[in-house]
Amino acid sequence: MAYVINDSCVSCGTCAGECPVGAIAEGDGKYVIDADSCISCGTCAGSCPTGAIEEG
Repeated sequence: MAYVINDSCVSCGTCAGECPVGAIAEGDGKYVIDADSCISCGTCAGSCPTGAIEEG
């Protein structure tokens, strides 16, 4: 199951740099994960300083 970024996101961009498949991009007010590209590895969740990323 793909990961999702909740409203706790502060748009720091750390997760985007860590994603091995480039599934994370800057969205409107927060970063977003492309569910079709996400490989559910959890790397982004481990790198998020605010804990805004969770399994969706």
